[in-house]
Amino acid sequence: MDIDTKKLKKNAFRVTKERGITASRIRAPGGHLPVKYFDAIKKIAETYGNGTVHITTRQGFEIPGIRMEDIDNVNRLLQPIIDGLSINQHKRDAGYTSAGTRNIASCIGNRVCPYANYNTTEFAKKIESTIFPHDFHFKVALTGCSNDCIKARMNDFGIMGMTEPQYDAQRCVSCGACEKACRTKSAGALNIENYKIKRDHIKCIGCGECVIACPMRAFTRSREKYYRLAIMGRTGKKNPRLAEDFLIWTDEASIIKIIVNTYAYVKEHIDPAAPGGKEHIGYIVDRTGFEEYKKWALDGVTFSPKAVVNNNVYWGGIHYRLPSGR
Repeated sequence: MDIDTKKLKKNAFRVTKERGITASRIRAPGGHLPVKYFDAIKKIAETYGNGTVHITTRQGFEIPGIRMEDIDNVNRLLQPIIDGLSINQHKRDAGYTSAGTRNIASCIGNRVCPYANYNTTEFAKKIESTIFPHDFHFKVALTGCSNDCIKARMNDFGIMGMTEPQYDAQRCVSCGACEKACRTKSAGALNIENYKIKRDHIKCIGCGECVIACPMRAFTRSREKYYRLAIMGRTGKKNPRLAEDFLIWTDEASIIKIIVNTYAYVKEHIDPAAPGGKEHIGYIVDRTGFEEYKKWALDGVTFSPKAVVNNNVYWGGIHYRLPSGR
């Protein structure tokens, strides 16, 4: 078959090592998929694939062993999944609209995990519906707390849940459980003074360890949801690095606006000569300077009074060098 590989990739199919054979990629925004869709995945894998499914690093499914002439049949079977997950696409029965922007990944969040400070899947779906599909190579990950189980700091945008602990002194019995948890597991932001707990608002990272540790519910999570936004983490050969904090104690709307603004920034500054027409955001920021990026990212963003913006962000990371003496 005469295959347009660029078109193939945009239809969420992979170019494989075997001629005429492809693999279908299935997005699962926020890593959450109702089990009723497993039947469709199973049918595709057994009828048109090689009977196996690979769970991808970005919480999607990849069905290998599909003949390229069967792509249209596979796309028709994928449509109920696309409809059920409300995934944006250009044309019905044409499969997933795949582009540079990767599946929005998340930990399981506060629907299940006692450490999580918010519903990660719900927020992931909001971001997915706002930015997908898009050709630019963006990676976004959400984690419910500072434990960062999803490895959010290895993404262009890492979103970590925060809470502002609410302290009820009348319920406190001065057992010290919260102070010990904060000291041994977190930032050491709690002190005991006159048998009552004092929280250092500057040191507090909003993790919620005190809430979990308190046997009397003297500490509870705040009703308001807050987030830490770390930016421009990446893997890869050239200069892998962890994302650094851009905002803390911020809100959902500000984060979504910043991500949308970043698409405009990339469109303006991307290197047209970049391999495959793609250039990771972090390298563009490295080239233009952080101040230029910040100007675009914060355009039209209105922060809540509690939000803190880092005026300058610096990254380190790994720089590959020849061994000494060579």
